[in-house]
Amino acid sequence: MFPELIETDRLRLTPLWPDRVDVHELYRICSSDPGIETVTEYVTWDPHDTIDETAAFLDRGRSTWEQRSAVNYLIRPAEGEEGAGEIAGCTELRIDWDRRLAEPGIWLRDRFQGSGYAGERAAALLELAFDRLDLAVVAVSHHPDNDRSQRAIERYVDRFGGRREGRLRNDLTFLDGSVHDRVRYTISRSEWRTATDGGTDIL
Repeated sequence: MFPELIETDRLRLTPLWPDRVDVHELYRICSSDPGIETVTEYVTWDPHDTIDETAAFLDRGRSTWEQRSAVNYLIRPAEGEEGAGEIAGCTELRIDWDRRLAEPGIWLRDRFQGSGYAGERAAALLELAFDRLDLAVVAVSHHPDNDRSQRAIERYVDRFGGRREGRLRNDLTFLDGSVHDRVRYTISRSEWRTATDGGTDIL
């Protein structure tokens, strides 16, 4: 059901599975990569303290894929890009089949932020959601103080005909138990089709 390889002009997305990822390399990134504290400031996970946390992260990636509740990919720059083949970050598409709704998420290492990778990956996941999985709506959100995510999300939501739904109060819980607002946007399948003149051709 889910493709095991998605290639865009500048990216390769591959499954976030224990047998596909070097757990030691990912642990180094998730625990002590330069800028990791900034990367995780507005997401629902903290820098990893042990390699067991990273291994559990990979196990969840395989488990949710098999359960069809989410699809998780490792993001690597394609050949010709700076840092080609390196781990640039991870992305996820959580799926609510009953509501025909998908919610994407992403984190990128500090050195790969500002590259336009978030929008390029979003285009691929939108095609996956609407063309391959026949879902009706993709909803994406960010912490109200996360200006970088806001700019990236607004660019591709506007590009694909979506809209800002508003600020949801006390709708986001971090690992430390703190509760935060989040800002939500949606793109419908019909909006995406209109914006892309019938669809894209990434997958």
